[in-house]
Parts: sequence; structure tokens; C-alpha cells
Amino acid sequence: MPPNNPEPTSLITPTTAAELLPHMLTRFRLGYQDPLIFGTTKPEAVLIPYTLWHTLNPVDNSAPHQR
Repeated sequence: MPPNNPEPTSLITPTTAAELLPHMLTRFRLGYQDPLIFGTTKPEAVLIPYTLWHTLNPVDNSAPHQR
């Protein structure tokens, strides 16, 4: 079965995403979890709250960080 990759309802440019970062941080602090999806001509990155990311990708904090 092919993966389900729906197109985002709103794609913004990286420049606009950079301008919206302070606003998005405020929204995340207020509990909103809607993502900021950005890219040049197609979705390339998504900004989500850390708590949501941690839920999706649990991290073992006892292990040393790898780079």
C-alpha cells in the first residue's frame, strides 16, 4: 500500500517561516499544536511543538547525545 502523503493546506516560503517563528513559539506556548509547513515549491520542512515531537519520537535521555 503506498504511503498516505496528503498535500498541506498551506505552504509558506522559508523566508515567511523565519518571520513567523516568534509567533509560532507563542502559539506553541499557548498549547496550539498546528504545524508550520514550509518549502520553496513543495513541503520541505515542518515546525511542530517539542512536546508533540517528543511524543512522536521518544528520546532516551539516559544515553549520551550523538551528533
